[in-house]
Amino acid sequence: MNLHRLLQQRAASGKPVRVGLIGAGKFGSMFLNQVPTMAGLEVSVIADLDPERARNACRTVGWEAPRIARTRFVASGAEACADPEVEVIVEATGSPPAGIAHARATIAAGKHIVMVNVEADVLAGPLLAGEARAKGTVYSLAYGDQPALTCEIVDWARACGFEVVAAGKGTKYLPAYHSVTPDEVWGHYGLTPEEAKRGGMNPQMFNSFLDGTKSAIEMAAIANATGLAVPVDGLHFPPCGVDDLPQILRGREAGGRLEHDGMVEVVSCLERDGRPVFRDLRWGVYAVVKAPNDYARTCFKEYGLKTDASGWYAAMYKPYHLIGLELGMFIERHEIGGPGDFARLSDDELAARVEADAAALGLPQEATEALLLTFQPTEPSEPDTE
Repeated sequence: MNLHRLLQQRAASGKPVRVGLIGAGKFGSMFLNQVPTMAGLEVSVIADLDPERARNACRTVGWEAPRIARTRFVASGAEACADPEVEVIVEATGSPPAGIAHARATIAAGKHIVMVNVEADVLAGPLLAGEARAKGTVYSLAYGDQPALTCEIVDWARACGFEVVAAGKGTKYLPAYHSVTPDEVWGHYGLTPEEAKRGGMNPQMFNSFLDGTKSAIEMAAIANATGLAVPVDGLHFPPCGVDDLPQILRGREAGGRLEHDGMVEVVSCLERDGRPVFRDLRWGVYAVVKAPNDYARTCFKEYGLKTDASGWYAAMYKPYHLIGLELGMFIERHEIGGPGDFARLSDDELAARVEADAAALGLPQEATEALLLTFQPTEPSEPDTE
């Protein structure tokens, strides 16, 4: 499948993929930056609490006046979801209540939803995916962000017949970062507050990247989407470079640091004393896989894969992620190349996962039942997102 060629055909026919964007922050701006160079894709409407801020974001990324003039700017996410021209909604607000409401409105309108808002996804992603399936639409994580890229590698491995032993991402982590505040976060990124502000970067958000909060949310999203387990005592953030992934990220019975095979984990680009890890994966994602038999194990060696000492475990990884700069390809895949849905749990599996998560959180049974009833796969009413 050649997405670029198919997009050119849609552009030539005057029928581009029409997108609605909700939230014109950093991720949204990076996506908007690529739109003028993606033939066959148009952003018809942009919703932001401050429409003028959204217009300024378009100017900042180099949109020319005619493109801005033909784009609708609104303050209501619900209005964007209901736009009859829009085929795909990108939800990039970062607010869980707003994200869930926008997703349900999008699904109710028969449109696909791409969820940049991982905070909303980790709260209700599998439920929203089930609701989308019942409506015949697609709900997915946002390509370019680490959760979706991790899920892609997991899907590749399983489709190839490999057992996935571990999957996750890299980050910059030290235990001392738990005490860092938004007021002092930019020094850890090598930026001044003025540079961060010019880049549209939110100090609270970037602080969550550093202190482990965002990593925990993203690993929960990956676990929900793939069925991989989470560590019972929280993420460990082991220092680990790409060459050591298959050695460290395997079950303890096999000599690794995980409780057992089949888990999510985040690796740090720093040793605990602050020294940089050799060939770190700070900006990337990975999956560790296990050979199904001796023949595959031999192939791992013959084709140069880095493995553990036994040769049974190997790692595949992507060293970088470009968040919004990559998002357009996934939207195109949604609309032209077929579904890209990573949340594949059946309804029964979905109910079991929700009940297990609720039990782990200590929610009473009546609250769990109410949550499940909220997402029954029936015709959803359009929520009020004003």
